[in-house]
Amino acid sequence: MSESRDSGEGSAGYPGWRVVFASSVGVLTGFASLLVYTFGIFLKPLSAEFGWSREAVSMAFGFAAMTVAVCSPLLGRLLDRYGPRRVIVPCVTVFGLAFAALSQLSPRLWHLYAMFVLIGAVGNGTAMLAYARAISSWFDQRRGLALAMMLTGGTVGAVAWPPAAQALILHFGWRWAFAVLGGLVLLVGLPTVAFMVRENPASRKPAGDAQTGVEWSEGLKSRAFWILAVVLFLASISQNGMITHLPALLTDRGVDSGRAALAVSAMGFAAFAGRMITGWLLDRFAAPKVGFVLLAMAAGGVFVLAGARTLETGIVAAALIGFGMGGEADVTPFLLSRYFGLRSFSTLYGLTWTSYAIAGAIGPILMGRAFDSASSYGGMIMKLAVLTVGAAALMLFLPALPESLEKRPEPVLPGPLLTAEEPLPPVG
Repeated sequence: MSESRDSGEGSAGYPGWRVVFASSVGVLTGFASLLVYTFGIFLKPLSAEFGWSREAVSMAFGFAAMTVAVCSPLLGRLLDRYGPRRVIVPCVTVFGLAFAALSQLSPRLWHLYAMFVLIGAVGNGTAMLAYARAISSWFDQRRGLALAMMLTGGTVGAVAWPPAAQALILHFGWRWAFAVLGGLVLLVGLPTVAFMVRENPASRKPAGDAQTGVEWSEGLKSRAFWILAVVLFLASISQNGMITHLPALLTDRGVDSGRAALAVSAMGFAAFAGRMITGWLLDRFAAPKVGFVLLAMAAGGVFVLAGARTLETGIVAAALIGFGMGGEADVTPFLLSRYFGLRSFSTLYGLTWTSYAIAGAIGPILMGRAFDSASSYGGMIMKLAVLTVGAAALMLFLPALPESLEKRPEPVLPGPLLTAEEPLPPVG
């Protein structure tokens, strides 16, 4: 006997929630969490070890981000065509091996850059782009909450990875830190996502969500798509510039390295709260207005950080940035699925990631160049704050969401093979 759409999603035994859990673990051990939130911790040790400037080391992050920008639309097309599991498993495998291989870095800068290009090529196959497709196929009425819970894996990583990486570096050196963290991807993340992440089999039927909505080429003609792409571009310059240089910024201002890592963790705690609250808000209120408030909070945090001289002020700034940017990460996939449906969802999401990733390459480099030329981040931080204000204002120009939501199919409990992806194991 089939359940109603909402009661199925509200049940603790609904198989979609296990997909959410596994996706959260995947995000935790993926590119957008492990690499992004530990890069700033490794910046100074690599610079000291090889005599590289901060701008030179930051270029590695830029190469990874640019590769993500190039590869995300292709990964999106593969996700739409073959389903999440066939894309995620090989990407997680390559990511874990490449991250561990950073332990063997040589003094040649091209070696660092080549490894980050490889990591960037598979990066979004380990991040929310890949998992959002699977989750959106299982949820409609609770889609905002489900996406938020998936993204909490990234916020847990923001809390856990910086102090963990710092402790590993202090006790065993940066080479062992890379090896251990890469090993965790292979031992924890890979088995979890390989066994539990599945697209809803019914979503591939003609009446399912994956068959409704617009083609990606039609989506590119939409004002909503381009506003989202520009918002992500502006916000990403600020967010990635802050994350990658926050530990260095605070230690330059007299905070010891161990305590500076706590500020990055504070950003993670706030992002966790922001994402959960945002998921609840998205299912109840106008998403563009929710996005405006979140980005306005993030802009306030960047302004505070410009004058931060103590750990306490740095934590306040990081918390505001984390809450705002963390919540905004929920808004983009939610709006894309509502404006355009799931037919080409991953392709369109991948294209917005191109915008995000290009800006993600620019932000850290601008911060590194600002410090190398002026021995200070202050002026650049103020410029990034203004960009974030602009991103917030653009959210108010998004069109209203369609009045009627597309119906998704009745929940399909795991059973015999129905699609190219294997079903989940039986509940209970």
